[in-house]
Amino acid sequence: MRSKPTTIKEIARILNISPSSVSRGLHDHPSIGAVTREKIKQLAKSLNYEPNNAAIFFQKGKTYTIGVILPELSEHFFSTAISAIEDEAMKKNYTVIFAQSHDDYDLEVRLVEKMKNQRVDGLLVSISKDTSKFDHFEKLSTFNIPVVFFDRIPPFKNVHYVACSLESATVKAVNYLLKKGHRTIGLINGPTTLYASEERKEGYMQAITYNRLKFDPTLVVNCDLTEKGTIAAADELINHKRKPTAIVAFNDYVALFLIKHFKKLEVINDFDVVSYANLPFISYLDHCPVASVEQYPYLQGQKAANILLDLMSNPNVENQAYFNTIVESDLVVNDEN
Repeated sequence: MRSKPTTIKEIARILNISPSSVSRGLHDHPSIGAVTREKIKQLAKSLNYEPNNAAIFFQKGKTYTIGVILPELSEHFFSTAISAIEDEAMKKNYTVIFAQSHDDYDLEVRLVEKMKNQRVDGLLVSISKDTSKFDHFEKLSTFNIPVVFFDRIPPFKNVHYVACSLESATVKAVNYLLKKGHRTIGLINGPTTLYASEERKEGYMQAITYNRLKFDPTLVVNCDLTEKGTIAAADELINHKRKPTAIVAFNDYVALFLIKHFKKLEVINDFDVVSYANLPFISYLDHCPVASVEQYPYLQGQKAANILLDLMSNPNVENQAYFNTIVESDLVVNDEN
């Protein structure tokens, strides 16, 4: 039984040829005759030769790995985006390394450092809900590691990103509720650190003012996206002097917390809820959001992966322009009543 892996040098010694000839023969280089190529391959097979990827990667200056940092792999949106990222990476023979920040900024910082130490060729990121500083990403440029953000993105343009048009999506959501006859609409928003929260608020304000209604900032309540935080935000709106008859929720998970709370209080029929993400299971619920914004996670993951692959294959692109890609959203209606 062999204790060490077979090397190109060993194959070369047995065949009495140079290691470079063995390497070229294994890669079907035309400078090596057909008979010699066949001998090299047959011997390599009999000795269970495996290429030393570490040496190959070192020589090429690449590891052919992409790092991906997400808040939660268990969320349907991110698991769908992962499928797209893996599909696109596989086409270019890249391996994907995934990590979860669990919406923890400090953990996100450590994960970026680990990805750097793993020598990933590029990084795809959806930031945590607590991320308001971006030094840990900016440092990666020193190591020529491009970063593409998707879905949850930084609040500035001088980065590469793919995101859904949340502002216009919120306009559609509020307009839908207004057409249903609602005139007092609340918004349970996410943390103020998230750019996505600002986009939702802007869209909400646009729709309200465009329809000649008075914008009431107290009808916009921020929460930390947990069940406890959602309940506190819901109670604030329920006890509001202008109690809303409809609520726009930050996403389907917040909507589910909200609906569960309304059922417990036996006020489930007093509110219409619109949310974001369009999770597959919501239409099967007894009480589901009347509509949800489709954010196309597969398409977002696909576009983000392709941008990163382009940046890695053509480093000069990095200095030319930033890729700011917006995926248009759709409002999927679950209740036509």
